[in-house]
Amino acid sequence: MKRALAALLLLSACAGGPPTALPLPRNASLAARLAPAVSVLDSAIAAGAAPGAVLAVSIRGERFVYGTGHLGLTDSTRPDGGTLYDMASLTKVIALTTLAMMAVEEGRLDLDAPVIRYLPDFARGAGDKAAVRIRDLLLHDSGLPAGRPLWRESLVREGGILRSVTTDLAAPPGTRMVYSDLGAITLTAVLESLYHERIDRLFAERIARPLGLTRMRYLPPKSWRHAIAPTERDPWRGRMLRGEVHDENTAHLDGVSGHAGLFGSAEDLLRFGEWTLAGALGRAAVRGPPVPTSFATWTRRQDTPTGSSRALGWDTPSGISSAGTIMGASSYGHTGFTGTSFWVDPGRETVIVLLTNRVHPTRNTPAFGLIRGTVADAVMRAAFPGSPPRAATPP
Repeated sequence: MKRALAALLLLSACAGGPPTALPLPRNASLAARLAPAVSVLDSAIAAGAAPGAVLAVSIRGERFVYGTGHLGLTDSTRPDGGTLYDMASLTKVIALTTLAMMAVEEGRLDLDAPVIRYLPDFARGAGDKAAVRIRDLLLHDSGLPAGRPLWRESLVREGGILRSVTTDLAAPPGTRMVYSDLGAITLTAVLESLYHERIDRLFAERIARPLGLTRMRYLPPKSWRHAIAPTERDPWRGRMLRGEVHDENTAHLDGVSGHAGLFGSAEDLLRFGEWTLAGALGRAAVRGPPVPTSFATWTRRQDTPTGSSRALGWDTPSGISSAGTIMGASSYGHTGFTGTSFWVDPGRETVIVLLTNRVHPTRNTPAFGLIRGTVADAVMRAAFPGSPPRAATPP
């Protein structure tokens, strides 16, 4: 089945997905224009890539939301735009990076200040930790390793955060990009220290409520669990997870961190994407808080260290990317381990959201990695016929 799925996705990537009988006029409804992309997603889910998925697209404010498959092994409910998924590392951009932007805008946080200005304990541990800047945490070039099993090493949230903050550097700051959950946890500690509030409350007060994100939050209540896609049968916790964060370290941090922990729906994520798009285009947001005036600089590829695709907190398209091959070089987005993907193309005023629970009932789904980029390309080909592949490097 894995081999058949890989072949299907390769064929779709090369051929642009199943053909339509006749070209559709550009003024056709978005749903009609995206029919080929829906076929690609339906085929991938039918082939076993994930139990189910929700695709949500916004193009110049016109929206399309589509769910396929089912929620889980024992739940045949078809997901829809209101179904909640474990966002996993999408939390890093939706909550952590956005809150950091707001703190910079308010003058509370300086990107080029050393981390030890805000967290003196960060100086503990081996390596030149005094040289690590806030900017380095966002670029993933701080020198911190990717992670460590905090859930095995400490008993309470405060102990887990302290172990993260005092971790030895694995490389000199600024010399290489290593995608680091520990860096994100450290930035979480910085923001919580600045505001004297936990990041779940900061997210609710400063982002979710002003934007009207009623189905996006940390620690969803038990009454929501019927509407949440399950994730993994977790050997550490000894049960199938549904409404509990999948990431072990976040679970140990009371379910609340800047690197993972958010649950949300495709419709709410689409709304968040449209808000960021206003910032990328230098426009006033239609609803919600003002977008930080520096937003576009945060989503611009920094090329630091040389060759890294990272922007400040965000990622940008490069090589074989979850953004596919057509979204523009100015696009920005992120993915999550549980099977989530979020990309915005400012040049075409397009937001693409793909939410799945590919880790259900196990994380052993090696063929899944092709799906996000293939679906993104199918959307772009269907919505913008004749679009060329993006240039190899950003301008």
